[in-house]
Amino acid sequence: MSGVLQVLLTALCFLLLRPTRCSGSRILVVPVDGSHWINMELILQELHARGHDLTVLRSTKSWYIPSSSSIYTSINVTMLEDESDMSFFNKMIRDVVECRRSMPFISSVCQQRVITSMLKKGHGILARAAATMLDDPVFIKKLQDAKFDLMLTDPALTLGVILGRYLELPMVFNVRWINNGEGHFTIAPSPVSYVPMSGSELHDQMDFLDRTKNTLHYIYSFVERNFIINPSYSDLLRRHFPPGTDLLSMERSADIWLVRTDFVFEFPRPTMPNVVYIGGFQCKESRPLPSELEAFMQSSGEHGVVVMSLGTLVSALHREATEAIAAAFAKLPQKVVWKFVGEKPSSLGNNTLLVKWIPQKDLLGHPKTRAFVAHGGTNGMFEAIYHGVPVLGLPLLFDQFDNLVRLKVRGAARVVEAKSITTEGFLEALKDVLETPSYRENIQRLSQLHRDRPMSPMDTAVFWIEYVIRNKGAAHLQSAGFHLPWYSYFCLDVALLFMALIGVSVWASVSVCKMFCCRRSRRKTKAE
Repeated sequence: MSGVLQVLLTALCFLLLRPTRCSGSRILVVPVDGSHWINMELILQELHARGHDLTVLRSTKSWYIPSSSSIYTSINVTMLEDESDMSFFNKMIRDVVECRRSMPFISSVCQQRVITSMLKKGHGILARAAATMLDDPVFIKKLQDAKFDLMLTDPALTLGVILGRYLELPMVFNVRWINNGEGHFTIAPSPVSYVPMSGSELHDQMDFLDRTKNTLHYIYSFVERNFIINPSYSDLLRRHFPPGTDLLSMERSADIWLVRTDFVFEFPRPTMPNVVYIGGFQCKESRPLPSELEAFMQSSGEHGVVVMSLGTLVSALHREATEAIAAAFAKLPQKVVWKFVGEKPSSLGNNTLLVKWIPQKDLLGHPKTRAFVAHGGTNGMFEAIYHGVPVLGLPLLFDQFDNLVRLKVRGAARVVEAKSITTEGFLEALKDVLETPSYRENIQRLSQLHRDRPMSPMDTAVFWIEYVIRNKGAAHLQSAGFHLPWYSYFCLDVALLFMALIGVSVWASVSVCKMFCCRRSRRKTKAE
């Protein structure tokens, strides 16, 4: 009897502990450096823990993606980072700050010109990098022989999209931004009457002038994508893909879009069946701080601590701004932890601790933290929401202006501009965030909504990645609308038919009326 029981227990253990159908799958990963890599690495850690074999394409000059890792093997390639460095982004910030000193309309045009110039240069580099890969038969054969089951990529850079399509792999996007705007605009209907365009700094309650501005942004974005960005890839696509292939269709062919936002943060808008929202998936409960940092936090007493960070790619603001901010911090009763790289400000107060790196999630989750001074990156905004910490925004580049508008509209943030920052203005704004209860109440309400969900964002992301692997794609979730010509998509051919039928009906009615009128007129004439 004991032998039978042992066999049953062994069989039960086998059933419970056996790998799932897609464990051990081979996944090719093409990430984006900087803060985007922070997101991707967390997903890779979870996939590795579930038994998947990961291969990461990285630049030999990558800023944050290591060549050696316990969770993946790497292949070094030429990417965007090989031809640019962090000083390029700091120059862009200075240019954008200078643009924003102008009148609003001129400021917007100037800022878009700076971003467009960067995008044109960047996509030219990416197209050359992609061509180098596809023209290398040894490299391509190495990828083909690996028999990957999935391409996981961040489409903010196009290399993963192009390689995934060329290798005919199912694709999952870890996405917020794509080509020249927010990912929704590529995959889902986006009425400009209430869906704010990237860079517009608008919310979903628009008056006539706002809708006019939003429409102009839409037209500019359309021209930028179709006449400035996409032509960079024309020669590559002509040589390596079937006729008629374009970058937009390649992007829309992705099976699942894991979008790094949710509708606690994003404004409500149309979506698609293969769009999955994983906003805040990188957020976790805070862990204990290093002893020295914990002692500094506790030394703040009842006043608490202000945390300041400007992200992964920005070393420092211009000198005048850092001096003004440091002087404002010195006048606070709170202590300040400031992630700072550069020359120490002369106006720095004794209450301010400068550090080159901070455990941002753990600091935001600390009970002594009272406010978060941030540039408005997506990661930081979701971490502030998760931990319920009000924000003083200092946007500098890209989506940061739009991100902070979303929190500001919800009463959870206030925004100051780097273009006109002064000690008095920064201090007044920061005191407002610290001393007005509604900021904390509103963001804690957002935190409650964000956490109230049936499944964690990370578990959701991993489920859909493995779903695509198990089912070898998710074509049944893709909209047929992407394969229609534009005139069919908007039913202009149907409208033309209806107009023609109405025209024929009107013409026939008028002709019949004329015929009867003429007969009556002739009869009357004969009678006379």
